[in-house]
Amino acid sequence: MINKQTLLLEIQQIFPEICQIQRRLHQHPELGTQEFETDRIITEYLKKWHIPCVMIAETGISALLEGKGNPGKPSCVVALRADIDALPITEPDSHPYCSKNPGIMHACGHDAHTAIALGTLRLLKNHQHEWSGIVKCFFQPAEETIGGAKRMVEAGCMQDPAVDYITGLHVAPQFYTGEIEVKHGILNASSDNVDIEIWGKGCHGAYPENGVDATLIASTLLLSLQSLVSRSISPLNGAVLSFGIMEGGNAPNIICDHMILRGTLRMLDENTRKTARQIIRNQAASIAMAYGGRASVHFHSGYDALINPHDLTDLVINLASDLIGAGHIHYKEAPNLGAEDFSFFTHHARSSVFYHLGCTRPGQDKTSSLHTADFELDKNCMKVGILLQYALTRSLLAHPKN
Repeated sequence: MINKQTLLLEIQQIFPEICQIQRRLHQHPELGTQEFETDRIITEYLKKWHIPCVMIAETGISALLEGKGNPGKPSCVVALRADIDALPITEPDSHPYCSKNPGIMHACGHDAHTAIALGTLRLLKNHQHEWSGIVKCFFQPAEETIGGAKRMVEAGCMQDPAVDYITGLHVAPQFYTGEIEVKHGILNASSDNVDIEIWGKGCHGAYPENGVDATLIASTLLLSLQSLVSRSISPLNGAVLSFGIMEGGNAPNIICDHMILRGTLRMLDENTRKTARQIIRNQAASIAMAYGGRASVHFHSGYDALINPHDLTDLVINLASDLIGAGHIHYKEAPNLGAEDFSFFTHHARSSVFYHLGCTRPGQDKTSSLHTADFELDKNCMKVGILLQYALTRSLLAHPKN
């Protein structure tokens, strides 16, 4: 049984070092697949605390800690995930411990995620003789770009030994430190990149009847696809199709013969995801053909939907009720159409859970959104993160193996 007051005191004792870790990471942010200094900082502390680790998926790290509480007892393998990459954003030099790498900033809180994971491992190491089982910790690269979770899974991080449970969290500036947000079921949408190429026939702009205008086809298709959500998919099933790039043409007086549309498709339901893809293909082909052109559609699968099982979500709620108070738990009503590559890990574990951690200083009126240069987090949120992740890990380790 975990004693809350004893645990809080121990977290307070290690907290200066955890803050030092977070500050170092924050001052040396790196983009996805380039996290070399970040890796050096992480492994420095793992080695200092005698926690074995290996490099994986180029710039990822997998740490492993084995409990010594009851060696003969069947036990679980629990994994913790922390993303480690930063964003291409310039941080104001007015921020304390601001980035020393121009144009790169930890504007999504991954430095705090990493420090929380290291703090949790530190506590687990200190209490290694009290628990049995195995804890893995994945320091994952490239969450913001290519989906580093998939690379780590493909490199075998979820095997040898196979992971039973995996947990993750993300800081949330819309909530104060000491609060969390949870959701049963679908938390984040799936994501696909959509590339549509359209071919027409070029000619002089003064004589458009001699060509096939790819710009007209692309424009008509773009407007038509806006009906995908409003008319082809139930309004009860969250979906978003957005196009951010429309490019083509060589000169203002030449009818364009080739256009490209690039966008993103977000879905909450896998069957609807498949249906939407087919609708997009059909509309692109039929509209292009109606104008005398042709079109091809390519989908580049991104992240799958992130789904929280009810039993592990209830476990987080119960633990948080005891540790931070039931009044500090927010219940998310609707899924987020943003994507989270933690979903790659969930397909290879017995079960999983992901929740949001408040990170705005209590009493602060203004909150700054993630992915903005103004983003700053309250360092004390890391205490809460360590508290919950440690308690959650210990609880999952005590679950029956079968």
